[in-house]
Amino acid sequence: MSKKQERYDQAYMRMATEWSKLSHCKRKKVGALIVKDRMIISDGFNGTPSGFDNVCEEKNNTTKWHVLHAEANAILKVASSTQSCKDATLYLTLSPCKECSKLVHQSGIKRLVFKEAYSDRSGLEFLEKAGVAITHLENG
Repeated sequence: MSKKQERYDQAYMRMATEWSKLSHCKRKKVGALIVKDRMIISDGFNGTPSGFDNVCEEKNNTTKWHVLHAEANAILKVASSTQSCKDATLYLTLSPCKECSKLVHQSGIKRLVFKEAYSDRSGLEFLEKAGVAITHLENG
């Protein structure tokens, strides 16, 4: 990877980290940016769907079933716009779960840059198998 690309990756990851702070979730705050041709085409953070209250956890501290993950929110924003994720890069503060990895692949995203690894690595393994280029940016 070129030094220039590394600098861009670091900058976009800082932005995704800032975006994660908008999440109302208490257990984990996750941010996402989708970048295509050096232009941010979407963003997202984990949280409840539009129109629902912002409480993400049940009384027993488990995540409510309807909470959307950051990458799902970002991909859904693109789906309702005139943009396309085809050949885009997804910057994610936490690597995707197996369910979201299917959305990432099916949306046409070709590169994933993540900061922290999710405990279940099957999402990363699926994306690797699907040919998505993966970069773990530990100092993001």
